[in-house]
Amino acid sequence: MARIAENAGASAVSLTNTFLAMSIDPETRKPRLSNVTGGLSGPAIKPIALRMVYETAKAIDIPVIGMGGIVTPEDAVEFMLAGATAIQVGTASYADPRAAERLARGMQSWCRSHRVEKVSSLTGALELPSS
Repeated sequence: MARIAENAGASAVSLTNTFLAMSIDPETRKPRLSNVTGGLSGPAIKPIALRMVYETAKAIDIPVIGMGGIVTPEDAVEFMLAGATAIQVGTASYADPRAAERLARGMQSWCRSHRVEKVSSLTGALELPSS
């Protein structure tokens, strides 16, 4: 899909967001949600989102905006290392309306302590193990 978006003229893609999920109460044998299924987001989807950002960034030439479970500055750095050019914060903002500000300051501090001069240098800088 990302290649299709790129070929159609998109200037960037963003991924990923909520995944369709469900929960069942074994005592009542009924779905816990009235709609049966609902969205799963936040830290629970981070490993899936990281993989998707990594694979997509390798497959296309336009920027990838990473999202999905970013709560800490280290989470944001992980997305950048996986190939994200930028990140988006969603679920974390429910618990902390200033999450984006906190993450920006935290990334700035992380970069300083790791001698990273430009946050953009993190994009796609994942070091893979040698085989």
